[in-house]
Amino acid sequence: GNQKATRLENSQGKKSQHAEEAIFYMNCRAAYLTVLKSSLENIKSKEQLSLVLQQAGRNPSQKTINKYWTSQTSSLNFDDFCAILRKEKPATKNELLEAFGKIDTDKAGYISHDELCKILTTRGDKMTWEEVTSITKQADFNCNGKLDYNKFCELYLSTREQCCKAARDRLETDPRLRQQHFGNQTENVPEGTTLPLSKHSPRASRKTDHKLAKGDSRAPSRPSSAQSSKASTCTTVTVGARSSRNTKLIIEPDTIKEWQCAQSRGCFYLEENGEIISHKYRLHLPQRSALWITIKPFSIPQAQGKSCHWLSVDTALFILKENETQENLQLVSFTELQNKEMFGWRGELGSGIYWLLPFTTGCRLRKEKTQIPGEAKLVWRDEDGELALTKEFRAALLDIFETIDLDGNGLLSLEEYNFFELRTSGEKCDQEAWAVCKENFEMKKNELTRQGFLDLNLMEANDRDGDPWDLWVTLLSLGYNRALEMTEACPFVIDICAERCKPRIKAISLEAGGSQLSRALCRSVLNKGEAKVLDGSESIFIHTYRSGSRITSVIENKSENKVIIHVNNEQSKNCLNNRGLTVFAVEVAPKSMMVSQHVMALNEQEEWIYSCVHSLV
Repeated sequence: GNQKATRLENSQGKKSQHAEEAIFYMNCRAAYLTVLKSSLENIKSKEQLSLVLQQAGRNPSQKTINKYWTSQTSSLNFDDFCAILRKEKPATKNELLEAFGKIDTDKAGYISHDELCKILTTRGDKMTWEEVTSITKQADFNCNGKLDYNKFCELYLSTREQCCKAARDRLETDPRLRQQHFGNQTENVPEGTTLPLSKHSPRASRKTDHKLAKGDSRAPSRPSSAQSSKASTCTTVTVGARSSRNTKLIIEPDTIKEWQCAQSRGCFYLEENGEIISHKYRLHLPQRSALWITIKPFSIPQAQGKSCHWLSVDTALFILKENETQENLQLVSFTELQNKEMFGWRGELGSGIYWLLPFTTGCRLRKEKTQIPGEAKLVWRDEDGELALTKEFRAALLDIFETIDLDGNGLLSLEEYNFFELRTSGEKCDQEAWAVCKENFEMKKNELTRQGFLDLNLMEANDRDGDPWDLWVTLLSLGYNRALEMTEACPFVIDICAERCKPRIKAISLEAGGSQLSRALCRSVLNKGEAKVLDGSESIFIHTYRSGSRITSVIENKSENKVIIHVNNEQSKNCLNNRGLTVFAVEVAPKSMMVSQHVMALNEQEEWIYSCVHSLV
């Protein structure tokens, strides 16, 4: 009886999960087709991306748009759009009220128009005075020169829902749109589960709902169905305990001390939505030379003796050659040789400009689930009532200084400081503001010292009369938790040694890897990995490559049609992957390739087995 009840409960849970996925992808389709004619048509600009997100009930800031549309982005497809919507959750009423409450210090429920105008025209995505006035003129939430922000939130949420509903209604009433197929869910909706219909939609039978669900949704966490699979292949790799640490890096050149070297630090940062961003670099070689390039997690001197979560994070570096345009980068090689936490490459490169793209799988750098019982104290007042930084906060700031001091000279240049500003506030410090810093904080050679950096943060605390809210915004954006532990970031260091010339490395940007890194990653697996054709299919290939401590699989679709591949890791042992799912599905566009997953050992002290079945639906 208990087993029967458990099976019934599991069945109901799966039905609920499928229903939620169906609703999610119906909303995705509705929003996408409000702006674009077909699911096969790509988003071609930032403006289109902003419009389609708004149709899905999001209100993206420019910072959010820039996060997904980087300098290397030329287009985004429907799959990309669905992934963005999963990450960018719509704001809830409580979140909106909490944001307004931080401005309304009196908790009166109102904000003066003057205060609102000042905030909206000077912070974040700055609005014009005319745009703010158009808001304050709305009678529904305007009260004697003040904004009733509770009513404003209600109007905002209802308008958002009306926008989403209008898109759904259009999808339901347009037969041409309803026939389009999207995403990678091809399993049937469970018995007893029907897709939600608009009030104005025509009557639909269970058969119609069934048809809509088939091929119309993209659930990333769906059990694989053997009955629905046309072709499949299984790949198994057994890795002995700690053998991933026994792959030795080629011994460094005997004459390495005579070579000329360059070094730069950087950091992987985990975004709120789970995406990973990092510094990107340009390498200049004045002449052809033998090279020795390594990357590893950076062991911060001040952090020794503490719990350094990031030291177990895997790192890699992809080397790309710049040709006529930055958009056309060619993969040269990558750091595939491993010695403990260090990955390296040794070879020869001709003169010219190269791009260095850092990479981590995300298997070990992921959102922290552990609840922090308390919050560390950042500031305190001395006997005279003067604010001071706590010992723990000072230590964290000094660790941060080491991380953002990219050239490791013990000083922060304006360029280095601006990477810090972009990460924590989304804005840059210009020359005029830097000159003001020079007048108020300790600098040497026009670069900020450690003491100057500490004093700058103390001034920020004084500006808010000891309120640590802004300081926590900075810390959280840099990967720290409330216990002042860096758990959602991984600082790293890159070393480059050249035999016949002086290499020059320069950090260019701080952003997600984008399409260039994805292509380089796929190409590296195709070049080095083992290829298997899906049994029963001549045009779908699964490429698997083991590089040191990780295994990466890539799906290559040589056919003229998009394909849906179910991925099942249920037979793997002692493994974790970057998706955080045992079973999932992916859609691969025609004539393209994409990463299926990255896999690493859960516990490197024990043997681990990668056993994965890829099935064509």
